[in-house]
Amino acid sequence: MKISQFLRLALMAGLSFYLVVGSPAPAQAMHIMEGFLPVSWAMFWWGLFLPFFLWGLRSLTRITRQHPETKLLLSLAGAFTFVLSALKIPSVTGSCSHPTGTGLGSVLFGPAVMSVLGALVLLFQALLLAHGGLTTLGANAFSMAVVGPLVAYGVYHLVMKSSGRQTLAIFLAATLADLLTYITTSIQLALAFPAANGGVVAAFAKFAGIFAVTQMPLAISEGLLTVLVWNWLQSYSPEELKLLNLIKQES
Repeated sequence: MKISQFLRLALMAGLSFYLVVGSPAPAQAMHIMEGFLPVSWAMFWWGLFLPFFLWGLRSLTRITRQHPETKLLLSLAGAFTFVLSALKIPSVTGSCSHPTGTGLGSVLFGPAVMSVLGALVLLFQALLLAHGGLTTLGANAFSMAVVGPLVAYGVYHLVMKSSGRQTLAIFLAATLADLLTYITTSIQLALAFPAANGGVVAAFAKFAGIFAVTQMPLAISEGLLTVLVWNWLQSYSPEELKLLNLIKQES
């Protein structure tokens, strides 16, 4: 064996040893962190999320089989969601704030596909970035990968139908998808931890009020960034966007 090959193997072995032995502890950075929800509520949100995930798998399989040329845009939508949602900011106890990045993919492919991409993004962050959140994945995926994309898709088409202003539609879709994700998170936390005085309503007001401080600027920033990415797609991928419009008209 040559010296260069030996050094390369030694370097790989050392890096593998570091990743296994010296890897950091879980960051508990998911927007509802690992183990924070009672078991009954964690299972409840898993039960609500899974039908949407199966619906998304069916839609994703159909699109990739019939139109394999869309895989690059699918990867872009997933990567956009992964990067933005990985930017965690500590918020209330047991939670954090971050952009969601689901608005772009929802406008491009519809809410069903984003239920799969969003859930995979959260799973990869839990496992690869040590963010934790496997037991709360159902709740987090329901708010970010189901509610957010449904809101984005509905807002986009409502604004387009009423005004025809696409830039405004993209901005509002991404911004409101982000905000509604965290309103849903506030509801989830309030249901699991009602206040001693005022119950679920008082707890929701507390969680939503604290989230609003960090989430509203993040949501507006995400809306502006999504408009920039959309303009870039219109400049460099007009044919793919036309194809996606045809796919949505067929479905």
